[in-house]
Amino acid sequence: MNKPLDPSRLDGLPSAWLDHVDAQLIDRLHGGLPLTERPYADVASDLGLTEDDVLQRLQRLLDTGLLTRFGPLFQIERAGGQFLLAAMAVPEADFDRVAEQVNALPAVAHNYRRTHQLNMWFVIAGETPDQVKQTCQQIEAQTGLRVFAFPKEREFFVELRLSAQAALAKRERAGQTSQGVPHVTH
Repeated sequence: MNKPLDPSRLDGLPSAWLDHVDAQLIDRLHGGLPLTERPYADVASDLGLTEDDVLQRLQRLLDTGLLTRFGPLFQIERAGGQFLLAAMAVPEADFDRVAEQVNALPAVAHNYRRTHQLNMWFVIAGETPDQVKQTCQQIEAQTGLRVFAFPKEREFFVELRLSAQAALAKRERAGQTSQGVPHVTH
């Protein structure tokens, strides 16, 4: 589920919303979790941390919404499921309300606002194609808006990697601190 960052979830945390160790951890895990008996201990060893440090940092990043998801990616079609790219034309005055309704569904991820007639784009995942269809119907019933479905015709493996460490360094070079709340959009 893709949720906007709630600043109140940062209460009691250090003023830095992402530090260099967090960025190293994110970058390290982006390439995969070791398939070992104690993968978090192995990651911790790579980073000079303890296993508890790694687990606590991951939980904090998830709790604050800085990470919206941590888990494996599967080729769901091989297991009988489906990923579906979907879009909606949402009136601007209703965008936040509709985004909240769509994002509340556990089957929805990666909800993005676009400057286009179809201004809300998201991914729906289901254990079966029928579940995906039902989710589209549920969204239409809840919002009163049509869901345009774009099923996958062909798969490409891109392996896009965005470095958290590079993003943090760029912010620092620009004279920005890592304090405060990052701008998060739907």
